[in-house]
Amino acid sequence: MKTQLLAAPISFLTLATVLGCAEGGSHPQTSGAPATVKAKENSMSFHLTSSAFADGADVPPRFTCEGADHSPPLQWSGTPKETKSLALIADDPDAPDPAAPKTTWVHWVLYDLPADAKNLSEGAKLPHGAREGLNDWKQTGWRGPCPPVGKHRYFFKLYALDVLLPDLAKPNKAALEKAMEGHVIARAQLMGRYQKH
Repeated sequence: MKTQLLAAPISFLTLATVLGCAEGGSHPQTSGAPATVKAKENSMSFHLTSSAFADGADVPPRFTCEGADHSPPLQWSGTPKETKSLALIADDPDAPDPAAPKTTWVHWVLYDLPADAKNLSEGAKLPHGAREGLNDWKQTGWRGPCPPVGKHRYFFKLYALDVLLPDLAKPNKAALEKAMEGHVIARAQLMGRYQKH
């Protein structure tokens, strides 16, 4: 496999599969950000959690359209020492129906979070210097789960970058991922589930 990698160009998706870095494991691909050997190694100690719900558990209603729609509290550890900034994308790959998903719906886009930041509080007031992108409502900020049918998965993906990104003028997820290409040195992921009551 190493000979093949050196002998010919290889696409990102193929490389991600080779390295075992395709996001979400068996879940649908939810990001185009690049995977590298270094990112894989760093990601082993880079962890994202929430005090509001465990990985794979249900998201409490107060963080959704059926409650106050606050952004959930997030905490992370193991940020690589080379990190210059952090980026966060939250999305739902099960829209509109988990039985027949057609699109990945983006709920939150953040970038240029300070490298030394360790958390975002509930209803987050962003750290100084952090910038917001556009969710799929064409708005900045968090918009919580509001699935039309079934129980959806919500992925919170935190990226450690080796660069401070320029002002991208409220990028959407695709624009942010393009800007991050070649700069992801670690990633951490948290997944919650929600079904409307």
